[in-house]
Amino acid sequence: MSEGDAPGDESSPLGVAPPAYRLPAATQLGRVSLRVADLERSIAYYRDVLGLQLLASSDGVASMGVAARSTNERDTALVELHHHPGASPVPRSGRLGLFHFAILLPNRAELGRFLEHLASLGVYAGMSDHDVSEALYLSDPDGLGIEVYADRPRSTWRHDGRQLHMTTAPLDVGDLRLAAGETPWRGIPPGTRMGHVHLRVSSLEDGAAFYHAALGFDLTVWGYPGALFLAAGGYHHHLGTNTWGGKAPQPGEHDARLLEWEIVLPSATDSAAAAESVRAAGYQVRTETDGAWIVTDPWTTEIRLRPAHS
Repeated sequence: MSEGDAPGDESSPLGVAPPAYRLPAATQLGRVSLRVADLERSIAYYRDVLGLQLLASSDGVASMGVAARSTNERDTALVELHHHPGASPVPRSGRLGLFHFAILLPNRAELGRFLEHLASLGVYAGMSDHDVSEALYLSDPDGLGIEVYADRPRSTWRHDGRQLHMTTAPLDVGDLRLAAGETPWRGIPPGTRMGHVHLRVSSLEDGAAFYHAALGFDLTVWGYPGALFLAAGGYHHHLGTNTWGGKAPQPGEHDARLLEWEIVLPSATDSAAAAESVRAAGYQVRTETDGAWIVTDPWTTEIRLRPAHS
């Protein structure tokens, strides 16, 4: 897709709606599932660096996220780690599939506290201001990409015509540190959730055919060089796709990689409708015993479609 092209429903005032099925506005993301080489090493990293809590662990699979604070709440699983001894780390040149997954903190002050926490550990992070958000970038022990970010208020987001304005600019580190105040980092706070997933693909056109036309995300940004950004409900993006860095290999069965990511829809009817839209477009779809639907993108990454509270 060339820069400036915006195929689709011209009646949509902002962004580009898909040609047929459209994901509900209340769509959110759930956990990501990762293949890792050393489970204990990864648990330690996600606990000590990212501040996640270990929610469950058995049979080589660990679930990490935000633990419920009362019996009226539910745990929020963000990352599921699958042990695969000897899994090959992601090379510096990268692979198709995961570019990064992005953990959304509830406010800017928490991002400032996380920045101070990383500094206290001596952990390097990339830093960017995307206009709609501020972000820190890390790599886990297997080279899998992670973003931790906070959104700016939606009322401040700008548009270039129908397209959302996003950029990559230097982060104002000093101002972000001021936002942290005197409160220390105490781990991932309540209200944290999975904000988006960003994938490296071999073709933006194929990515748009699957994720926009078939699965039903709106296009939100299509003029960013080498990338497309997609979302539901007017969000800046639940999904990014890019072809940066040229041709990349497909991950193998023994490589550290993203195995699956979740799209959480309002109801079982919505999950089934999204799966049917993908099936009708000719892509692979299967059902799970828990009622979820699994769809597979052109680069063998699986997406679990499930209703909220399932």
